[in-house]
Amino acid sequence: MSDSTNTVEDGSPNTVEDGAATDPRRIREYHAHVYYDPAGTRGRAALVRDRIAAVFPEARLGRWHDQPVGPHPQAMYQIAFAPELLPGLLPWLMLNRLGLTVLVHPDTGDDLTDHAEHAAWLGGMLPLRLDVLRKG
Repeated sequence: MSDSTNTVEDGSPNTVEDGAATDPRRIREYHAHVYYDPAGTRGRAALVRDRIAAVFPEARLGRWHDQPVGPHPQAMYQIAFAPELLPGLLPWLMLNRLGLTVLVHPDTGDDLTDHAEHAAWLGGMLPLRLDVLRKG
């Protein structure tokens, strides 16, 4: 088994072994990607966005991407938020996503793993283009 030790931001050890637990303190923030169809559901996506801005003013709303970008296979915008907001924002999205698909994942500094293994989907799961996140 491989064994490597690194530290989380506060300097405490985070031992990573095959099958070992990862310290959640590695999570810097969370991202929620709200997917929409520019021709059909952009209005609903705008309503969700406006409501998030009103209910969670601390969340940072990213740009509209009407074309696929990065690993995302369809139009979307990103919501970035601190870990402290997760207990309120995630259930809010569960109940108020207006039928849109949403990907929620942590930002641990490992984009590939965060999108592929640490992700939670609300609605249908979309096939991410993970090849754009692979290093090499």
